[in-house]
Amino acid sequence: MARRERIRAYGAAAALALLGGILGFVIPGLVGQIVRLSLITLAMGAVLLLVFYEIGLSEDKARAREEEERREQQGREHPDSERHRWTSGRPRRPG
Repeated sequence: MARRERIRAYGAAAALALLGGILGFVIPGLVGQIVRLSLITLAMGAVLLLVFYEIGLSEDKARAREEEERREQQGREHPDSERHRWTSGRPRRPG
C-alpha cells in the first residue's frame, strides 16, 4: 500500500470518528448517542481492518522475499545436486 493511500485511508477513518463525535454532541438525545456510537464504531472497525490488511501485506512481502532467496540459493547449487538428493541412499525394492 502506497504511503499516500495509507494516509488517505487512516485519515478517512479518523475523519469519520471525528464527525461521529461532533454529530453526537450536535444532535440531542438518544439519536445523537446512536449516531455518535455508530460512526465511531464504524471508524474503529475500519482502522482494525486496515491494520489487518497491513499485516497481511507485510507477510506477503516476507513470503515473496523468502521465495526469492530460496530460488537464488537453488540457482547457486550444482545442477546435479538435485538429482543426487533424490537418488541418494539405498535403492528401493519393487513390490
